[in-house]
Amino acid sequence: MELIGILIIIAGFALKLDTIAVVVTAGLATGLVADMGIGEILSTLGEGFIANRATCLFMLTVPIIGLCERYGLKAKAIMLIKQVKGLSTGKILSGFTFIREVTIGMGVTLGGHPQFVRPLVSPMAEGAAVVEYGELDEEDIDKIKAYSAASDNIGNFCGQNMFMANAGILLIVSTLEGLGMKVDALQLSKVAIIIAVIALVLWVGQNILLDKKLKKKYSSRKNNVGGAA
Repeated sequence: MELIGILIIIAGFALKLDTIAVVVTAGLATGLVADMGIGEILSTLGEGFIANRATCLFMLTVPIIGLCERYGLKAKAIMLIKQVKGLSTGKILSGFTFIREVTIGMGVTLGGHPQFVRPLVSPMAEGAAVVEYGELDEEDIDKIKAYSAASDNIGNFCGQNMFMANAGILLIVSTLEGLGMKVDALQLSKVAIIIAVIALVLWVGQNILLDKKLKKKYSSRKNNVGGAA
């Protein structure tokens, strides 16, 4: 019976009921089954919320990003890109992935998609294409957004184990030691560096192909417009 809370959550999510109401109901039901008083249940729920309130901070980024875009975030990104000659969408994304790998390799995180990619990297990558080719198709805008997200994912995922104190390294070491195998965390980090370099090279190649596809598509479009004129 103590697992009734899990059943309530599964049923509530399956029926697409209000998430907060489902979780609170599951907590109350579990507490009552465990012979806890109402006061004790509410106190436990409150303590849990206070202890994990930092996880809700990401919600603040949503209205902030909305305000930035409302007041010309993309326009400012285009103005910034215009001041730097020779930058392309692929170069910006490749450079960001390199920075992401270096920083995460030192144990420093840049915030991820909501705090960094969406408000900064994606508008700059899109702005570089707009400066070079003018107005873009919706399909290409979505593709650039996807590439921007992938740049962060690749840099983070393939670079995080370069840091010896990373949770992934510690998990590998503790798991293998539990199986009687001695593992050097430094050696694992050295291997991770090789993986990070290979991932970066492959991603740079992918970004070069992206630049070529955009150039081929919009250059031919300009030629067709010029010929028609």
